[in-house]
Amino acid sequence: MTGFPDDQLSLDAFLGGKLFLLQPKSGYRAGVDPVLLAASVPARAGETVLDMGCGAGAALLCLGTRVPGLTLAGLEVQPAYADLARRNAARAGLDARIIDGDLTAPPPDLRQLSFHHIVANPPYFDPSARIRAADDGRERALAEVAPLSAWVDCAARRLRPRGYLHVIQRTDRLPDLLAAAAGRLGSVEVLPLAARVGRAPEHVIFRARKDGRAPFRLHAPLILHQGARHLADGEDYSTEIAAVLRHGNILPWPG
Repeated sequence: MTGFPDDQLSLDAFLGGKLFLLQPKSGYRAGVDPVLLAASVPARAGETVLDMGCGAGAALLCLGTRVPGLTLAGLEVQPAYADLARRNAARAGLDARIIDGDLTAPPPDLRQLSFHHIVANPPYFDPSARIRAADDGRERALAEVAPLSAWVDCAARRLRPRGYLHVIQRTDRLPDLLAAAAGRLGSVEVLPLAARVGRAPEHVIFRARKDGRAPFRLHAPLILHQGARHLADGEDYSTEIAAVLRHGNILPWPG
């Protein structure tokens, strides 16, 4: 059996209930990162999108929910999560082609395709520098197996001319992304994500364009939460971030 039994799944609301996703109760569970990633993509109806390492489909289906009329595809190396992505797409009424395979050796089905937009939420951590997660699926989602250079290489090969790659990643991995994109992708922009005013950004959204020629841009940090610290129970997201997470709004890049 390649999929998760139903009693091991939860049904979770995203985008304020515009999208519901089946997720494993004890495996990798999507948080705000794939939602922010999807919101940062300036996709338009009629364009094609690939989510590399799509998991249960959070980023791909958030984007497809926000922008009707996209042609959606996902690549996922873990069969159980690929099955979940298919189930979640069907539940959302979205036509998404989920391809089983490894980005370091893309299957023939993927090598025949090209995309206007590619998104990725790669694993954040060096597996040798952390305690291994008990759940194999969660460990594969969190601990790097393929280097970031392989993710960027796969994207560069599959992007259409002038197509965009968007990646969300830890700030300390930004040098690896910049090095991987050098000579492959241009018009690089980096949007740091800081929890609160005055705190160092822990994550970034990295954007690059195939055949892009614009100079590098490092934007001011996007602040996720209101106030200097968390004062009470409940959420304290900024108005802009709450609109993204709860209403499916776009996350516009600074001009």
